[in-house]
This record gives sequence, C-alpha cells and structure tokens, in this order.
Amino acid sequence: MERLETRELAYFVVVAEEQHVGRAAERLGMAQPPLSRAISKLERRVGVPLLERAGRGVRLTAAGKVLMHEARKVLDAAAAAGHRTRRAAEARPRLVLAMKAGADAGLVPEILRRYREQPAPATVDVHVCGVAEQATLLRTGEADMALLHLPHDDASGFDTELLHVDGQIAVLPQGHRLAGRRSIRLDDLSGETLPRWRDVPGTGPVVRDGSQLMQLIALGETIALLPAASEAYLRRDLVAVPVEDAGPISLVLAWPERSRSTALAAFVRTAVATARSARPGELRPTRTRRTA
Repeated sequence: MERLETRELAYFVVVAEEQHVGRAAERLGMAQPPLSRAISKLERRVGVPLLERAGRGVRLTAAGKVLMHEARKVLDAAAAAGHRTRRAAEARPRLVLAMKAGADAGLVPEILRRYREQPAPATVDVHVCGVAEQATLLRTGEADMALLHLPHDDASGFDTELLHVDGQIAVLPQGHRLAGRRSIRLDDLSGETLPRWRDVPGTGPVVRDGSQLMQLIALGETIALLPAASEAYLRRDLVAVPVEDAGPISLVLAWPERSRSTALAAFVRTAVATARSARPGELRPTRTRRTA
C-alpha cells in the first residue's frame, strides 16, 4: 500500500465528521470537486471503500471507522511534534497542565505550591479547557499533562497516576422532582435528559464547557452526573444529590507515554505526594509507568 499523506487524512477526517462532502468542503475552504477527488484517491491508496452514500450525505464504512480513528491519532501526533519542538527551544522549561474548571478535587493549588518550592522548578501554565478537551490537548502537544476522569475520558496512549477517587452526584435544577431527596439511584433518572459532548452520547443539548452546562441545568434543559467534588463549585440555584449506585470516578494525572522530561517527572511526584497526604483514605494503588 502507498504511504498515506497527512493532508489526505485531514480531509478525510473532516468529511467523516460532517458526513457530507459539501459541508466538509465549505469547512475546509475549498471547492467540492477537488475534495471528492482527494477522498477517491485515498480510497485507492488503502484499497477499500471508506465512505458510502446515506441519503444526501455519506457515512463511514467499517473500514472508514478504523481509518478515522487511526487518522486522528496521526494528525494529533503531527501537531504534537510541532508544539513540543517549539517548546523545547524556550529558554526556561515550561509545562502546560490541562484541566476542566472545578474538576481537580481541590488539589491543584497545593500541588502547584509544593512544586514551585522545589529547586529550579519549571514554569507551569494551567490551561482551563472545555468539557472532554483535556485528552485532545495532551495528544496534540498543546498540553504536557492533563487531569482526566476515568472511565469517562480516554487515557489510551498515556501514562497515569491516580490522585483521587470520588462518587457521583446528580446535578439538578431547583424544583426538580428529585431535588429534595437525600440520595437517589440510577433508575430514578430514567427518562431524564442528559447532555451530549464530543463522543459521549446523550439526549439533550450539546455542551462545550462547564459554565454552559450549569446554565442549561438551571434552565431545566438537562441534568448531569458529575464527580461529587464538583458540588463545591455549583451555582446556588442548582441542587446536588448523591447517586448511590453510580460507579466511582477516578481523577488521574496523565502524560504521554515514555516521556523523558525531568520537569514533568518532578511534577508527577509532587502531585502524587500531595494527593496522598491530602486524602490518603480515598486513594487506591494503581500500576503505571513513570517518567522517572
């Protein structure tokens, strides 16, 4: 098989996401005929159909789904190479930590304080991102490390250390039928509208960030299941009710596999030590590769 080109893969991913060649061409800022030719050329390269017609649009074949998954990894790796190369040329070491607002179990301020007390610490920039964006920022090299929530976030391709284990709460608007309960079970939420973000299915509105989610809940447009630690950051017009039978949420610090950054290794050690001293009874051991 001929070597695939990143440009062709980028075109294919946009077509697959839009499920329509015309919309994909508009998004890419190009005419539709050359985009169609590029996709046809890609199919000839791999030797199998990647798309099939579906009404007025297209949908992925089984082979197309595989290529889309692999293409995203290739494109992320190419972006990461550029970001990390430029950062390596900076005069002072710098680390970027990606996290969602209010999703650190209250650990990040103390981790940063302890890390900055060490000899010659790197500069740490905290990138507060939208819902489910941390792993993408890490894969593209825009972040060096990220706080992920398992099992919801995809940690494949990363090394991780467990920082905190939490239960789950249902976040509801005031006046909701379940708002006065001391606790509920998942069956109690049957029929409720849940938000959608990225690849996470739901029946409600698409959510981009935490503040948008809180507003939609307050308006009665959706509810949400969140880690229990999120309760400390809720608006006053929202209600949190523990969900007894919801699985635990593990907060982990993640970074690229086989990293050789000594600054990153020092930050990981500081984060783990801080988490264990802050909440030793709630942590469980985890097997992982380390940077040092």
